[in-house]
Amino acid sequence: MISPSTHPCPQWLSNAIFYEIYPQSFADSNGDGIGDIPGITAKLGYITDLGCNAIWLNPCFDSPFKDAGYDVRDYKKVAPRYGTNDDLAALFAAAHERGMHVILDLVPGHTSEEHEWFRHSAEVDRNEYSDRYIWTDSWISGGDGLPFIGGETPRNGTYILNFFKCQPALNYGFAHPQRAWQKPAFGPEAIATCDAMVDVMRFWLSLGADGFRVDMADSLVKQDDAGKPFTIRTWQYMFSKIRPEFPEAAFVSEWGRPNESLEAGFDMDFYLDWRWDGIPNGYNMLLRNVDNPLSRDGDKSYFNVDSGTPISDFLEQYEPQLREAEHLGGTFNFITCNHDTARVAPRLSEREIALAYCTLFAMPGVPFIYYGDEIGMRYRDLPTKEGGYVRTGSRTPMQWQSLASLNASYATPAITGGNYLPVDPSPDAPNVADSQSNKASLWYTVRRMLHLRGNCDPLQSRASFHPISRRRLFAFERSTDLERVIVAVNPSTNSERLQLPNGHYRKIFEIGETKVDFNTLTLGTQSFAILKATA
Repeated sequence: MISPSTHPCPQWLSNAIFYEIYPQSFADSNGDGIGDIPGITAKLGYITDLGCNAIWLNPCFDSPFKDAGYDVRDYKKVAPRYGTNDDLAALFAAAHERGMHVILDLVPGHTSEEHEWFRHSAEVDRNEYSDRYIWTDSWISGGDGLPFIGGETPRNGTYILNFFKCQPALNYGFAHPQRAWQKPAFGPEAIATCDAMVDVMRFWLSLGADGFRVDMADSLVKQDDAGKPFTIRTWQYMFSKIRPEFPEAAFVSEWGRPNESLEAGFDMDFYLDWRWDGIPNGYNMLLRNVDNPLSRDGDKSYFNVDSGTPISDFLEQYEPQLREAEHLGGTFNFITCNHDTARVAPRLSEREIALAYCTLFAMPGVPFIYYGDEIGMRYRDLPTKEGGYVRTGSRTPMQWQSLASLNASYATPAITGGNYLPVDPSPDAPNVADSQSNKASLWYTVRRMLHLRGNCDPLQSRASFHPISRRRLFAFERSTDLERVIVAVNPSTNSERLQLPNGHYRKIFEIGETKVDFNTLTLGTQSFAILKATA
């Protein structure tokens, strides 16, 4: 079977910095109000100038868009509103000319109810797709604890759902079948589904894609045991088919438990934003430790200047997972935000955000920055759009220009973010044009930090990580065999001092007031510094 320990991660991931793009909101090249693939291609220079050399593109396949493209109608066709397959191939080629990589969003667990596979599966007569989805054996049968739909197809059965009503679950089998209609994991029905998904991967990798971010990667086998052993083996089977053909393809899982996902064969996992019943995970402790993403009241986020929260609670959860990822040969990554997570603005201030992002970019793993986070785009409380619900407020159009300029540009073919959702109407809404003309802006800070990371070996994804201060002051060492840096952040209103390990240091990056005096680093209010050991 294939896992990072038996298949080395692609070398290009060692210094990759990803930019996540929600296609309908990023860049509209034809003035129809929807972002598109030619618009993304035209903005590659912006992305590389920012310091990113890879793109994660959210779903761009044909879809009825009842879940913003996570309800796929045709895995091998670009949604017409975004362009054509040729446009996507042209994006791959243009990115590769710049030394960039592009990974697509793969949704393997379910399709749209409008997918051709499902339409055939719903027919009365048996055919090659009859077992592609999970069907019960009677029109009045329940789902054995799983959500199901009945009464909508000619077939005498109900079908299992993964998420929304429009998303029938693909059949990867059950860990322990208890009913006649439950097929076993690794049985012929489940293997046929695996092979169909491998065929989808092969199609896009052959056209120039560099890999996939995999949606709900841990959810394939139904009623799996703790630790997901059957789902892990399912992925190992699929990777055993696709990895030999495309050894440089990269795979990142939406899983959140690297000890499982990397064993399954993924190269990378995300530190997802989890907060269940008010209990935060480590990532939530850093950036969103509050029930209401728009409120500072009661926010215990580490980077909230008023929280007083030490870094120790985060490290207690993070370090074991980091070490597991290292042991398995993969990476455990941070995101600034994503399409499912509330943006940290406006709850956190621009200074708090700058400290947070620079710290995340200095941590181990492969960083992912969500479009617009570099200018401090704000989460907005908006009505649901295409199944977004509370997620809708993080999916608004990229703010390339001021609102007045943006509105005027709709009359021209100029590339805009589109009007898929309303643009932030605030007079002080951040935008790229103004941010690029202000050297004190968040955009400039992010750009400086990303370029530093890209050119500093101790800040690369696999360089070692050793905390040296676990208080409110967070400091850690990153190193290779040849170089070493100290990263320190003080999110509080108090000045802090850090006793440095023996050696000589020079400052290579700072936010706020910082001072190095012999072996003491003084960090002023809300400050950040990176020091390079010179001897």
